[in-house]
Amino acid sequence: MHRFANPARFLRLAALVLPWVSVLSILLFAAGLWMALVASPGDYQQGDTVRIMYVHVPAAWMSMFTYSSMAVAAACALVWRHPLAEVYARAAAPVGAGFTLLCLVTGSLWGEPMWGTWWVWDARLTSVLILFFLYLGYMALVDAFDDPQRGNRAGCILLLVGAINVPIIKFSVDWWNTLHQPASVLRMGGPTIHSGMLWPLLVLAAAFQTYFIAVVILRIRAELAERKIQTLRLARASAEA
Repeated sequence: MHRFANPARFLRLAALVLPWVSVLSILLFAAGLWMALVASPGDYQQGDTVRIMYVHVPAAWMSMFTYSSMAVAAACALVWRHPLAEVYARAAAPVGAGFTLLCLVTGSLWGEPMWGTWWVWDARLTSVLILFFLYLGYMALVDAFDDPQRGNRAGCILLLVGAINVPIIKFSVDWWNTLHQPASVLRMGGPTIHSGMLWPLLVLAAAFQTYFIAVVILRIRAELAERKIQTLRLARASAEA
């Protein structure tokens, strides 16, 4: 990974990857939505309400993946001083927060007809809500200091501390008695979901992943450009002084 620590090298790689991943994301979303909304069968109990799953589940996966990757980036920034690790964490945070909010909203829409309520304070829902607040807390903390380095360091520490919430989200349905159903895709015994529903779910999960890659690349490029502009402004101000 240190090969891509150089911003110029990363930008060259990003310029090659971005068009491909963007087109792939569009194609996957088009195919996945058609499979989910048209081709896949309704559930024998939930009917067409089950189609919320095709957005809810990938959003939940991406909310945990994004935070986990940010925590890894925080460790790289604190231990190895990787110059792009903090930039990645800053770029990924709003995207991860968006995935988490989408997970919470679609979960409420799905829960109301299934459970008869929009929200329950069970372990899975509460831990995902905490994850959303961790995203918001990180974004607020990194900009709360006059010194950007102090803000980034404090944000990295928060990411590492909050990482303990990710396995809690994953295993909450196994550790506690909750209304939320247990895992039906990522489980030791293999998926229990019907293949007619599994494939649209996996295609949309891949669509969410490629979308994430494309958006984060754009945000990293914007962050690097902003830092370059700030450096040039400081150099000009020093020269004029």
